[in-house]
Amino acid sequence: MEDATAQSFVLQADEIVKEFYSPVALSILKGVSLTARKGESIAIVGKSGIGKSTLLHILGTLERPTSGRICILGKSVSPSSACQLRREHIGFIFQAFHLFEETSVLGNVLMPAKIARQATHQKSSAYQRALLLLDEVGLKERADFPAKLLSGGEKQRTALARAFMNDPDLILADEPTGNLDQSHSQQINDLLLSATSKRDKTLIVVTHDQELAARCNRVYHLQDGQLTKEGF
Repeated sequence: MEDATAQSFVLQADEIVKEFYSPVALSILKGVSLTARKGESIAIVGKSGIGKSTLLHILGTLERPTSGRICILGKSVSPSSACQLRREHIGFIFQAFHLFEETSVLGNVLMPAKIARQATHQKSSAYQRALLLLDEVGLKERADFPAKLLSGGEKQRTALARAFMNDPDLILADEPTGNLDQSHSQQINDLLLSATSKRDKTLIVVTHDQELAARCNRVYHLQDGQLTKEGF
């Protein structure tokens, strides 16, 4: 299903509600709405445990909302379309990296292409693209290293390269510097914003890092299940 209004947005979320019922009823998101256009960077801030990651997972089609609607490039997300929309249009960066520890750095970056089951004739170009991405984040020389041998900063740089592997329209980053020290955090912030900006990609990042949030085009605060734009 396509929506003409939603087509002008990379992402449109309308009245997102998320409730949990075990062991007691708990309402995490209470009618959250958000739109993001091509090339925009948006930060979502707020206290720990209030639903920021849940919201990001819903925006990325990893979780289903209790009610509400998500559109990706004008296409409504449904149980039948979620996987394809996620695979084709969204790249993820997680606080905990989520790398395959025994797999090489290059193998981790190539994983989205493998999941997309790219045709044989595309494999060579995917390999070259992965190496270019690793070069961009300063890890080309470690392409054959198993991920378990990397430092925390190197793991997150690998995860960042992986997020761009399939050239997604939307990058979703969940506390990308949460496990890093200040110097590595600065490096990841610079790489993330540079990579999204030069490719004209849309970025939505959940963060406690006020410096990163301040560098985004818009900042929203999540509190009591509601999303409020800062600066108003």
